[in-house]
Amino acid sequence: MTRTRVENMKKLNFTNPFKSLRAIDYIIWLTSLAVNIAAFAITRWTDPLTFVSAVVGVTALIFCAKGHVLGQIISVIFAIFYSIVAYFFRYYSELITYAFMSAPIAILSIISWLRNPYGNSGQVKVATLTKKKITVMLVLTAAVTVAFYFILRALNTPNLAVSTLSIATSFLACFLVFLRSPWYAVAYAANDIVLIVLWVLATVKSLSYLPMVTCFAMFLINDVYGFICWIKMKKSQTDELPN
Repeated sequence: MTRTRVENMKKLNFTNPFKSLRAIDYIIWLTSLAVNIAAFAITRWTDPLTFVSAVVGVTALIFCAKGHVLGQIISVIFAIFYSIVAYFFRYYSELITYAFMSAPIAILSIISWLRNPYGNSGQVKVATLTKKKITVMLVLTAAVTVAFYFILRALNTPNLAVSTLSIATSFLACFLVFLRSPWYAVAYAANDIVLIVLWVLATVKSLSYLPMVTCFAMFLINDVYGFICWIKMKKSQTDELPN
């Protein structure tokens, strides 16, 4: 590893992430927090672990949208909290996804992002998907989805079809994060929609699950915003290449 690369890694690691946030970032972040707080207040849900996971989740997404490694670090924390929440609600697909897939891949993504900084901007260097990467990604996604379908079926997981789809979209999103591709946000947006459906099915039985619906609705908005940010990042980095 060259001296320049080591220095850039340190800059990516220690650059103040709040310096990259603009007014729109704070608006989306604070609005997401406010909506989640309101949902918890309306339903009088007193589960602090679920509330903390929602707050940690939207915080991770806003920094991921800016391409800062702090977003991935917070994502690991979110994966741990959400895994515990999923366990208590018997959504084993979510437990397996976040504890044994999202968290480990997020750790690998931290390493990948630290090793690929973009100058001293505090941003990660956006990568381009190749045919080889896409092929490997799709094959692995298919393999993981099929394998976990049988695992979830053996565990008598509720809403098996939706839970299996959640596995597929989650793995795809995690892999794209590791590859530093803007399309990670699209995959996560698809996963958000799946999870909204999953928790709506639970809310039909009990209104107490409503905060999880609003949580992932806010995640969806953040991931759409993240995709827009990463497309702009990629264009900006590409335009600066000749210099």
